[in-house]
Amino acid sequence: MLLYKIGIGLIPGIGDVRAKKLIAYCGGIEAVFKEKKQLLLKIPGIGKTAVKEIVSQSVLKRAEQEIAFIEKHSITPLFYLDDAYPQRLKYCDDGPVLLYYKGAADLNATKIISVVGTRSATEYGKSVCRQIIADLVPFNTLIVSGLAYGIDTMAHKAALENKLHTVGILGHGLDIIYPAPNKELAKKMLNNGGGLLTEFMSETKPDRENFPQRNRIIAGMADAVVVVEAADRGGALITAEIALSYSRDVLAVPGSINQVFSRGCNKLIKLNKAALIESANDIIYWLGWENIKNNSNQAVQKQLFVDLNDEEETIVNILKEQPSTAIDEITYKSKLTVSKVATLLLELEFKGIVNALPGKMFQMTV
Repeated sequence: MLLYKIGIGLIPGIGDVRAKKLIAYCGGIEAVFKEKKQLLLKIPGIGKTAVKEIVSQSVLKRAEQEIAFIEKHSITPLFYLDDAYPQRLKYCDDGPVLLYYKGAADLNATKIISVVGTRSATEYGKSVCRQIIADLVPFNTLIVSGLAYGIDTMAHKAALENKLHTVGILGHGLDIIYPAPNKELAKKMLNNGGGLLTEFMSETKPDRENFPQRNRIIAGMADAVVVVEAADRGGALITAEIALSYSRDVLAVPGSINQVFSRGCNKLIKLNKAALIESANDIIYWLGWENIKNNSNQAVQKQLFVDLNDEEETIVNILKEQPSTAIDEITYKSKLTVSKVATLLLELEFKGIVNALPGKMFQMTV
């Protein structure tokens, strides 16, 4: 089965969105490679070139090589339908079909923050980043970043200093570490319960175009993206925009109007694309984490014998399936629009049936 999970990503012209469509149409990943050519050609958006590759199964030879690499280096492949796959990322339309993971950190931790920023971090940015992460220790927050120079490096180091798990999202395969000077940092992250995660196979070089692509993982697998320092263009702002498209919270640290690496943060705040934060307390407040400790004291009286309409009942039944559920997953399962689901959840919260959790997660009150 892993052979096909890797193979589908090697088919020319088949990205993550089309791959998921193929799997859905055929009824499973293995079925894609066993489907008849005539039927494959009828699937919308799947061209002749892709069908030819599927039928020939030539991509599976390279997939076999990757399996050997995975087994040799104790790498865990995470298919988008697996329980261990980052569930926050699962319901992003363009989320990777397959991820490669090395490490022990829980990618579905209760509280996850992605920290991004410039590679040319100032002492101000480094200091703020270090302090924010130190103050998140009581919440056992998983810190995610991109293992790049600057703010990324500081975020990972600050997490290690405070004994928090931290995961680096790579723009290349797990056979190398880029930038090379961060090889020792990556080793420390792994040795201290963290991890390294990528959608790229081994032998994938750290090409420039890979990094904007990997940014969607940084954005999608967290409750919020924290931008510490950023110029008015660059990877940090790309990540912020992706996070907004995923309905994730974006939080930005303001800076001097005369500082080039504060322009991006100030711009996000000015355009109401990010909430202004000055400390970890602002993150805690914005995400509602302070309420988690006091849920038992909240005076929310659930109505007895509440009458639910069909759509509300659909939402409730979905929430009954697991302890907490992301709004993206509720939308996907209910087949309703995001705005409709948001309205229904608010109504159910008013009725005392549903609790809102950090990171746009929801659960039943009972």
